[in-house]
Amino acid sequence: MPSIKTRISRIQQSMLQAEQRYGRIIGSTQLMAVSKTQPVECILEAEECGIQHLGESYANEALQKIDELRDRPIIWHFIGPIQSNKTRIIAENFAWAHSVDRLKIAQRLSAHRAGSSHSLKVCLQVNISEEASKSGVTINALPTLADQVATLPGLSLRGLMAIPRRAEEIGEQRRQFALVRELLENLILQGHALDTLCMGMSDDFEAAIAEGATMVRIGAGIFGPRKNTNSG
Repeated sequence: MPSIKTRISRIQQSMLQAEQRYGRIIGSTQLMAVSKTQPVECILEAEECGIQHLGESYANEALQKIDELRDRPIIWHFIGPIQSNKTRIIAENFAWAHSVDRLKIAQRLSAHRAGSSHSLKVCLQVNISEEASKSGVTINALPTLADQVATLPGLSLRGLMAIPRRAEEIGEQRRQFALVRELLENLILQGHALDTLCMGMSDDFEAAIAEGATMVRIGAGIFGPRKNTNSG
């Protein structure tokens, strides 16, 4: 089985090739390693390979890792569904929250971040495929939510996050990612200063890069199959 170092090297090479193939600026796509359910030892191995951006989905599990790794130059991203009773943990311990999809959650994050010298960077999660099983604001409700979140103290609205419907064919992958990019561009035209498009995972990140992703989330492609656990 390939080592974490080998997997990271392969992913980075594929990202570079995709940027070259689709005319992107070299190095314009950030690699986030999705470390949910992964032990600290694996995170440290990835960090020693230059990975700084780590994505977590379970607040309680993540808090234990953050506490243990506070002396490491890691930028923590919360990427899972945000429950109301977890907003304090997220606001006080993460640099980014990628899965804001309703005003109530944004307001709670804002209240808990109050007084911090650094704003919590926020992406709005869009349910681009309108699947009932997925979190995310609807396409129609997105502009209103963006306007509301942009005014909240302690938060810095940076962009969009989306997990499209699974597709095998790259043309269909690109079509869905292009729609997310168009939504971002429309918000920018409406006056929002946005610079982040977080989309693309292990099976479709090349298509996401082709359509303008500035950050991709890779879990299994770096750490291998994740353990089946939910730590809240």
